[in-house]
Amino acid sequence: MVTRTGAAGRREQILREAARLFAERGFHGVGVDEIGAAVGISGPGLYRHFAGKDAMLAELLVGISGQLLTGAKRRLAEADGAAGPMAVLDSLIEGHIDFALDDRPLITLHDRELDRLRDSDRKLVRQLQRQYVELWVEALRAAYPGLAEPAARSAVHSVFGLLNSTPHLGRPGSLPGRATTAALLHRMARGAFAAAGAD
Repeated sequence: MVTRTGAAGRREQILREAARLFAERGFHGVGVDEIGAAVGISGPGLYRHFAGKDAMLAELLVGISGQLLTGAKRRLAEADGAAGPMAVLDSLIEGHIDFALDDRPLITLHDRELDRLRDSDRKLVRQLQRQYVELWVEALRAAYPGLAEPAARSAVHSVFGLLNSTPHLGRPGSLPGRATTAALLHRMARGAFAAAGAD
């Protein structure tokens, strides 16, 4: 008998392997049998956990958008005015860098496969993303009070583009090390925001 904890762990394992395979070969280039083989179960066995590949894709893309938003809200709540506005911005940057380095397949998946979602799921992803952006815009304008809202929004999207470039940095083993890469990305993000705030 599979416990609820075991079933949840199996679902996470399936999603992780599905994300990797979809990112490597495209959504239509991967069958349920291959996903099942990657986690040690039969392809049809996947249907005990998901209705199909479409459901996996939706859970991956809606899920990561929700996780980013929840993580950003948590970081802001933890700061709760105790940290200065630049420290709050640094915390948001660190959280997004963790995502960009640890969930690189999901970035590729979002770029390539978002349009494959049902309209309702795609709208939900966009809604979550807009809320996430607004948290950043508010934090950036607190750190740079003279920065107009449209410029702040453009700067936030530009920094997301920078941080989300990690799938193009080469294979994980070819990077100079996670800490070094994270520090570089952080300096570049802060530099981009400082340039925007200098206008």
